[in-house]
Amino acid sequence: MEALRASPARGEVVMLNLLRFRAHADYAHTPSLAPGEPISGQAAYRKYMARTGAILARRGGEVVFLGEGGAFLIGPEQEQWDLAMLVRYPSREAFLAFIEDGEYQAVLGHRTAALADSRLLPMNPRALK
Repeated sequence: MEALRASPARGEVVMLNLLRFRAHADYAHTPSLAPGEPISGQAAYRKYMARTGAILARRGGEVVFLGEGGAFLIGPEQEQWDLAMLVRYPSREAFLAFIEDGEYQAVLGHRTAALADSRLLPMNPRALK
């Protein structure tokens, strides 16, 4: 996060999210968020998305792509991702404001419970030359 804060890049940022779900959501770190019955990691992530949509919009962000993953066509054979998502923010500051938002922090446990592994890559949009 410090590198992101210190980045000289300005303007819009698009976050590439690669997500691998747990078979069963693990609420060990946030038992207060755990549903009454066990759920899948994918179901826990749906809870996370349902609760963060309004926060994301309030910070000027939007999901611009959501797609099912799988094995790479070119890449490590052992890496497989269940979901790929692109989220656009008007600036790095807007992204940081989103993840530091108290309401967001209160539901972040659903994401943690849902995911076995993830990658988050900030990207600066640019035109092809």
